[in-house]
Amino acid sequence: MADIQFEVQGEDAVAATTELFSIEGLSGNWDAVAEDDKEVTLATIGAIVGIVGGTIAIAEQIRKWYQEYKKGKSGKKIDKVLLVSRSGKRLLLKDATVEQIKQILDS
Repeated sequence: MADIQFEVQGEDAVAATTELFSIEGLSGNWDAVAEDDKEVTLATIGAIVGIVGGTIAIAEQIRKWYQEYKKGKSGKKIDKVLLVSRSGKRLLLKDATVEQIKQILDS
């Protein structure tokens, strides 16, 4: 079974991704991607490899996490988050509903 892929873009992508994986029931791996010749990380790319518990609860937590960082949680912001399901379906979290996130997690 393939993993659910994700990309977090923005100046605070590392902090946001670290917090994403602190969500209980979510496990995976990720790497930071720096722009050429710069030390600044602009994105993280990784995979969600495990979900323990109900996907609706995880989807709600992912949506809450995204909204907090979009608004500038503790002065930290991200630009966008893309989820790619195991079947290849893509979802930007910008206007995504909990149900849409759940569908990506389930497919």
